[in-house]
Amino acid sequence: MQNNKLVYGIIIGALVGGLTTLFDRETRSTTKMQYFNTKRKTNYYLKHPSEAVRKARVACNQFNDTFNSSADTAINTLEQVEQTIDKMQNKKDEGLKRIETNEE
Repeated sequence: MQNNKLVYGIIIGALVGGLTTLFDRETRSTTKMQYFNTKRKTNYYLKHPSEAVRKARVACNQFNDTFNSSADTAINTLEQVEQTIDKMQNKKDEGLKRIETNEE
């Protein structure tokens, strides 16, 4: 029952907060403009669903390209770090061998 009160309180708070911000003329104007732009775009995509699908596909392809590029960069960086660690380990091993040889 308390979960319902929490959700109810959040919804009421959001509504009151949203309505309070609309007392500002500039906020009302901006909200009205965004509403009409959203309505116009929604109507356009309802009439041209293939355009919406095409744009979604293009956005997915761009995301995939960016993700793949970033993944390749991360892999290359990790390989460079691994090579650097290997070089440092080899130098350390060589130094230990020299010390052991000098002690004998």
